[in-house]
Amino acid sequence: MNNVRKITDDLYWVGANDRRLALFENIHPLYHGVSYNAYVLLDEKTVLFDTADWSVGRQFLENIAAVLDGRPLDCLVINHVEPDHAASIEEILLRWPEVNIITTPKAVILLHQFGFELGERVEEVHEGDTRCFGKHTVTFVNAPMVHWPEAMVTFDVTDGVLFSADAFGSFRALDGKLFADEFDFDRDWLDDARRYYTNIVGKYGPQVQTLLKKAGGLDIKYICPLHGPVWRKDIGYILDKYIHWSTYEPEERGVMIVYASMYGNTEAAAELLAAKLCQRGITNTRLYDVSSTHVSYLISDLFKYSHLVLASVTYNLGIFPPMHNFLADMKALNLQNRTCAIMENGSWAPRSGSLMRACLEDLKHMEILDEGMTLASSLQEQNMPDLDAMADAIAASVTK
Repeated sequence: MNNVRKITDDLYWVGANDRRLALFENIHPLYHGVSYNAYVLLDEKTVLFDTADWSVGRQFLENIAAVLDGRPLDCLVINHVEPDHAASIEEILLRWPEVNIITTPKAVILLHQFGFELGERVEEVHEGDTRCFGKHTVTFVNAPMVHWPEAMVTFDVTDGVLFSADAFGSFRALDGKLFADEFDFDRDWLDDARRYYTNIVGKYGPQVQTLLKKAGGLDIKYICPLHGPVWRKDIGYILDKYIHWSTYEPEERGVMIVYASMYGNTEAAAELLAAKLCQRGITNTRLYDVSSTHVSYLISDLFKYSHLVLASVTYNLGIFPPMHNFLADMKALNLQNRTCAIMENGSWAPRSGSLMRACLEDLKHMEILDEGMTLASSLQEQNMPDLDAMADAIAASVTK
């Protein structure tokens, strides 16, 4: 049974939802599933924009057949060849062998690497090329490293529809809805959209900025991403989020405290620091145990908040391994423009503080407050002046 949604008079969503997948890209936890989006345009020629992961292949193929209603499939536009969007290409070629494939030269190389035999049916397009399918004309815009090198986006000039590939996507299944305005987006979707962007695309902020500048010259009325809801209202809202995320500017003035604690002593100090911040009027705070929180959530909130506190025990004369992994992910995803404070703990040779500082100094535009502190095994009364000074410095920095 088909399950499609109409977007415009000629355009249909033919994607599907996967609620069984536990780890996106076999890394990032999915507690609410994910959608794989694809779209069919009915014009003088019929056009499919991208395919879907094979996990939803049956539903995806039923949806296409229902929308075509006996018509042939004339064109397949491939904006992005990552397997969660390209896995069903072979089945499309088997069912509609006359289909013409439109994609970038780099995409053709990758498609061959993934084992797709495309024959003579491929039409390579470049930045600024256009194709007319009847009353609808589309233009192609290169989007390299958003987030693969072959990626492009396709803009339907006629109806103002941007087929945005992995840009403007999100984790989470659609639950029968399709449009962002059918949800309470801030409540239900923003955290998943941020976690998707920061962990999947976050490293490539400059490339996203380039794409945003190109998009600024288009009269966009709809954004159709490959994951998550379609945007038809308040497009400036999601564009503003992408500007913040791609420029590494925090969304909010607030403090994220991430602690690494083996036996609870560093955790107790982090909790007391958070309480002291609240006493100073800084209530926009979040505490995370680095050992029990998946790093994708830590990275997501780090893109959200302006200030970061790292509190870690010393482990084998180094940084506690989950904390060290978090710092490595910060570097890998190009995190910058944050104000940081450091708390270290160690029973005989505390070294985690200096090592964490060195990791932060290796990032761009990171301010490290002088007011940090060192614990010897546990928080003692003599540590209170240092803890108060640390809280004062963070509060002053947040409110300045």
